[in-house]
Amino acid sequence: MEWIELDGSRGEGGGQILRTALSLSMITGIPFAIERIRAGRRKPGLLRQHLTAVQAAAAVCGAQVEGAVPGSQRLRFQPGPIRGGDYAFAIGSAGSSTLVLQTVLPALWYADGPSTLRVSGGTHNPAAPPADFLIRCWQPLLQRMGVTLDIQLLRHGFYPAGGGEVLASTAPVTAWQPLQLESPGPLQRTRAIGVVSGVPAEIAKREMQRAASSLGPLDEELRVLPANEGPGNVLMVVLEYPELTELFSACGERGLPAETVADQAAREARHYRDSGAAVGEHLADQLLLPMALAGQGSFTTHRLSSHLHSNMEVIGKFLAVDMETREMAGCYRVELG
Repeated sequence: MEWIELDGSRGEGGGQILRTALSLSMITGIPFAIERIRAGRRKPGLLRQHLTAVQAAAAVCGAQVEGAVPGSQRLRFQPGPIRGGDYAFAIGSAGSSTLVLQTVLPALWYADGPSTLRVSGGTHNPAAPPADFLIRCWQPLLQRMGVTLDIQLLRHGFYPAGGGEVLASTAPVTAWQPLQLESPGPLQRTRAIGVVSGVPAEIAKREMQRAASSLGPLDEELRVLPANEGPGNVLMVVLEYPELTELFSACGERGLPAETVADQAAREARHYRDSGAAVGEHLADQLLLPMALAGQGSFTTHRLSSHLHSNMEVIGKFLAVDMETREMAGCYRVELG
């Protein structure tokens, strides 16, 4: 079988190219080789979360792998048949457990039976979607597409300690349903969720108050976790619409004012809310692969990220699906079919 050759320095030059390639290689059975993995990052090559994604993919399909060592910038991956079952993987750092989850779950939709997938590591860190995003935003849309999926946040894990855990249950997809998201509909509710562990609750309260000063009236939810799940802090702004839910987050850091954290999350939420587009930048990235597997679908978004362009390029090498983007009034439309 002919191998697909990938350049990991293309586009945003991050781990998205590798993760998408792993998912699609398992699903299609097409092997791939990738060089210059994460060449665009300060620390290039495979970090713990990327290595865990490779190891998880290999375990799920019995793949033959070369180059799966820390820091490697080259990898060869030859998949076998996808097997359902109960899987557990530990990143061993605050690397994103949600990104590992999103790498392996698409393959399990084509397995020979139901599966559970437990991943420990970071659940809320600045460089990846938080677990709440997957549960509140991504999962409901996939369920509408015909995916059986239940994601649970078992324990929070913050940078730099990690120690969090997510659990997903899924089953093979019997029939894909196309998803068209042209508009989110009228805004029904705005919420601010302030989460703290091992740091004063007053920090989260200040963040939520600051977010309200930028976004207008909102419902506040304070989530105070046991100290052994931290230290950590995250502010999440949740926008609920008839068609979907969007979530924007920012993580607290030592020495970073609570107001700065709140301004970051509120700014992203406001830009999305005022655009009138159906989905935000990050949800657009994460809907592209399921829509490609469904063979059709569309959405509007207010920003086309480098991740999305990288995703489109990799998907086009594995799947025969047309993908088109065009600019509209104040946003962009992405169509597959």
